[in-house]
Amino acid sequence: MLNAVIKATGYVLAHTPDMVMENGTTQTTEKVVNPNSEYLKQLPSHLRTYEQAVAYLPNQTYIGNMTPDELGEYEQPWYPHTAAKSERFGKFGEIMPEDEFYLLMQACDVFELVYLEENFVAATIEKFKAHPLMREDIIARINSGVSAETVEHFVNEEGAEPLAMNGKTVGYIKRAHDVDGNLSAHVMLENLVSKASNVLAILHLIKNAGIDPADVDYVIDCAEEACGDMNQRGGGNFAKAAAEIAGLSGASGSDVRAFCAAPAHAVIEAASLVKAGTYRNVVVCAGGCTAKLGMNGKDHVKKDMPILEDVIGGFAVLISENDGINPEIDNTVCGRHTVGTGSSPQAVITSLVANPLDKNGLKIPDIDKYAVEMQNPDITKPAGAGDVPAANYKMIAALAVKRGELERKDVATFGNTHGMVGWAPTQGHIPSGVPYLGFAREQLLAGDIEKAMIIGKGSLFLGRMTNLFDGVSFVVRKNSGKHEETAVSDDKIRKMIAEAFRGFAQDMLAEQE
Repeated sequence: MLNAVIKATGYVLAHTPDMVMENGTTQTTEKVVNPNSEYLKQLPSHLRTYEQAVAYLPNQTYIGNMTPDELGEYEQPWYPHTAAKSERFGKFGEIMPEDEFYLLMQACDVFELVYLEENFVAATIEKFKAHPLMREDIIARINSGVSAETVEHFVNEEGAEPLAMNGKTVGYIKRAHDVDGNLSAHVMLENLVSKASNVLAILHLIKNAGIDPADVDYVIDCAEEACGDMNQRGGGNFAKAAAEIAGLSGASGSDVRAFCAAPAHAVIEAASLVKAGTYRNVVVCAGGCTAKLGMNGKDHVKKDMPILEDVIGGFAVLISENDGINPEIDNTVCGRHTVGTGSSPQAVITSLVANPLDKNGLKIPDIDKYAVEMQNPDITKPAGAGDVPAANYKMIAALAVKRGELERKDVATFGNTHGMVGWAPTQGHIPSGVPYLGFAREQLLAGDIEKAMIIGKGSLFLGRMTNLFDGVSFVVRKNSGKHEETAVSDDKIRKMIAEAFRGFAQDMLAEQE
């Protein structure tokens, strides 16, 4: 059986500074615990404009207007710099402004939960209509809006979640049930944000792939939110819900949940489904998380930095039958953190990197590029978490030294030669290896690299069900160009039958003689 290939990718961001204030858990918790805190008072002056967010180097890298290597040439921290090419749209996707994102959220709402103020809709709808990917059926889902008095009533008296723009309430999301906490206004907002950012990523993926949306057979959503009611919390299905709005009329789908490691799990599963012949075209996708907006905001404000966690992330990857051209997902080289692996850094890296390579006769330096937790160091270093990708590369290099595959003097440069700087927003699952797939596909097609390993890691203990760590990895490699004969032609069948009969006749004659 031929390996599945990565045919296209899509990466999107939505700049949502008002959601930082209203929906990020660091801020909402602070409002409850210490409503008069200096942090909450200072926070608004640290929010970025849309233009500043677009010009931010890691954001331009995320949508494909810069490469990781180009980003790495800039001195850190990156936020004082401005990208040479500061554009909304990139070759992978876009950075959508908050006002248009609110309209997209309403377009993704099928239960009349999202309401926008009529003047806000009137001021934004033409921008939304001008979007190159917004089809007529999506635009038609936007209604003319409600009065400001209605917005005020639902936010102040009905427990609705406000939607703000430049500090002014311009809409709301109401609860979907009076007593079911799983259908509260807060949960519905989180889920609709995830769904809308997922839909946007899929729309860009379809454009980038040049595929008919109806040709997508299956969708796997691997975000971190969960939808369901009191009888089946987290039952799903985000995948099919997003596919409906994105116009994937021929697709079914399901959700995969594994915290930050979920995207890597989902890609492996999608590649296996395609390789087995179950489906021809599978989309692996995810929207982002409102909860993580401004997650490290307190540390950023203390250091007089802008709030860099002000974007919702999303991505989509098309995994298809082998076409002899696009990079293959090599199912034989898959690492996994098992129940008995242990949680020490050496045990984790051994299980995810060394073990699958050993099984396939490969050494650690044989992989040209490793994509690990591609967290943006601009965000993590001021918060005391250090440079997450750099730390991972040091652990991989140290293991290679221990195995006799790398000289100790090369540990310091291993991250430069076999890795890259991080650029992804801290949206949980979003940084976990998958931001590199778009660049990896290009480099493999160009012949710049031969093999890349994508590593996803997750913290299962966050759910309070187990203390276990989690992780999986897989290898993407240059297409081998080999084609299996997948079917026997009619002529060949006839020849086989004729040969069988000739053999039978000869045997009969021999017996008679």
